[in-house]
Amino acid sequence: MATVTPCWFKSSYSDNGGACVEVAANLVAASGVVPVRDSKNPTGPVLDVSAPAFALFVVGLKAGGLASV
Repeated sequence: MATVTPCWFKSSYSDNGGACVEVAANLVAASGVVPVRDSKNPTGPVLDVSAPAFALFVVGLKAGGLASV
């Protein structure tokens, strides 16, 4: 089985001085997870979030449900 290399990206809205997260959405098809990491620490820990949980998280963000976090 071939290893898929994460293609990290952050939102185009991320212009807040570096307090950003990056995701590697290209791994969803191969592993069913969306890896998430701190953009300031690219060699640090990675949190693997299930694709359905990440999708719900994005829906919540778009709905403004997490605006105070």
